[in-house]
Amino acid sequence: MRTIGNALLLALRGLRRNVLRSVLTMLGIVIGVAAVIVMVTVGRGATAQVTRQIAEMGSNLLMATPGQRMGPGQESGAQPFRAEDADALERQAPSISAVAPLASAGATAIAGSANWSTSVTGSDDRLFRVRNLQVVAGRAFTDSEVRSGAAVCVLGATVRRELFGSASPVGRHLRLGKLSCQVIGLLQARGQSSMGQDQDDLVVVPLRTFQRRIAGNTDVGLLQIAVRDGLSTEVARQEVQRVLRERRHVSGLKADDFQVIDLKEIASMLTGTTQLLTGLLGAVAAVSLLVGGIGIMNIMLVSVTERTREIGIRLAIGALEREVLAQFLVEATVLSSFGGLVGVAVALLASWGITALLGVPFLFLPGVVALAVLFSAAIGMAFGYLPARSAARLDPIEALRHE
Repeated sequence: MRTIGNALLLALRGLRRNVLRSVLTMLGIVIGVAAVIVMVTVGRGATAQVTRQIAEMGSNLLMATPGQRMGPGQESGAQPFRAEDADALERQAPSISAVAPLASAGATAIAGSANWSTSVTGSDDRLFRVRNLQVVAGRAFTDSEVRSGAAVCVLGATVRRELFGSASPVGRHLRLGKLSCQVIGLLQARGQSSMGQDQDDLVVVPLRTFQRRIAGNTDVGLLQIAVRDGLSTEVARQEVQRVLRERRHVSGLKADDFQVIDLKEIASMLTGTTQLLTGLLGAVAAVSLLVGGIGIMNIMLVSVTERTREIGIRLAIGALEREVLAQFLVEATVLSSFGGLVGVAVALLASWGITALLGVPFLFLPGVVALAVLFSAAIGMAFGYLPARSAARLDPIEALRHE
């Protein structure tokens, strides 16, 4: 213990002799540790954001689209859904609790002198249950409004802000193309989706209103399906496929002319992608730690050369080789460890700023921080060993002759 204490004291004295050189040497370790922690922290925050947004949409949610690909358009030859398909799924698929038919189109919303290009979605009251949409002011659609195709609408927070500012839109009127509708509700703000889409930039109207007054047809482009709690989404998907194949007259070995997507699959794909990118970026950042270690080895070799006479005096008056070895090894370890601690402080500040800028949660990861500090210390020991051994093996007589 005493030997280690003396080695630590000598190491601190050696580093203090050339403060600027020590600081510049630590810079590589600081950058390496900070880069690793920032990349991992931001990546984990992005993964948590994706998971949270998927959960907000519904933990047991299926989406059915005509054709064989996701997107606003439909595959050539694929017939669109009908509103009756949603009712049939609820009746014939035991695993399903609710199905919301959706049809969407872009439109310019006008209120007074303000206008805003937005997305208009036609659906019914089941949409609010399936998508976990919360109405924070006013109300959702009534059954009679859905059946009659009433000229009413519910706004997202972005449309409310652009058209009405901070004032309450409930009871006011706006125009969507040729449709003039009364605002009966305001949705709770949800922010951007994991794809960067503004989830609050929408106007929801009854499906029949949308079909009659905006689209001019009875097409339904998307079915959002809520699975009953505790039941398998895979079983529910099979039931959906069976019912839709019957209704769309797809028989035998013919391929489905629709696609059923499990939201859990999308969540798994997105989180897997973010985790992979986080790992790759963290590995790239870790390379800078190795570069910092090479810098430490270089400076320690220079230090041994500069202090050759001092080492010779120590060996001549009885210092053991292992004591000289410990001195320089501790010096390299202190240099890298202190750089690691500074890197942690820089990383936490940078991570907090970047996550706030990107709008993702800041997650403090003590395991990653501890691992980065320990790895930086290990880098110092590994790259400091060669210079330390070189110092310990100096011939005292030759070292005393060194100028």
